[in-house]
Amino acid sequence: MTGSTKAMGVMTVGALVTVTGYTVVLGSNGWLWFSWVVLGLATLGMVASRGN
Repeated sequence: MTGSTKAMGVMTVGALVTVTGYTVVLGSNGWLWFSWVVLGLATLGMVASRGN
């Protein structure tokens, strides 16, 4: 794994923690979850492209 892929993974996990905390405290926000899914898919795409 390269540094940029690792950083993207850390950012994705951090975003998940943040969105989950927001949901617990203030209630669910569909746009935040949608954004996290897009970020997660981008991270998976980076990981998959590095594997080749």
